Amino acid sequence: MWGQLGIVGRMRDSILNAGEKVHVIHRRHFDSEPHRHFVGTVNEYEDGVVRMTGHVFAVDPTTFQFVRRPEIRTRVVSVVSGEVIVNVLPPSVDLAKVVYRVEGTSVRVSDGSAWYLDISEVGWR
Repeated sequence: MWGQLGIVGRMRDSILNAGEKVHVIHRRHFDSEPHRHFVGTVNEYEDGVVRMTGHVFAVDPTTFQFVRRPEIRTRVVSVVSGEVIVNVLPPSVDLAKVVYRVEGTSVRVSDGSAWYLDISEVGWR
């Protein structure tokens, strides 16, 4: 019994941890819905719900470019709802420098270093 409970506890605790950096894509249900992404740091994680602080990125409808909203936001999101895709970012990523770039047919999230996250598979137009 302890073995099973111990494993479950370790698995739950290891999904997301305070201080981890994340990139969150909110699923769109209709083509007319805006693209909403969030880049930030996990404050807390418990039972499938994450509290995180960072910046919202949204697509500017006139330029079709992702734009970072200037204000820092704290969001609480269920990661088990099926409404978001969560990417855990490497600790070395500088969140203050994150930008979106279109490179050929790819959309990449980068901080200007050699690291990037290709998000082309989720579509953005």
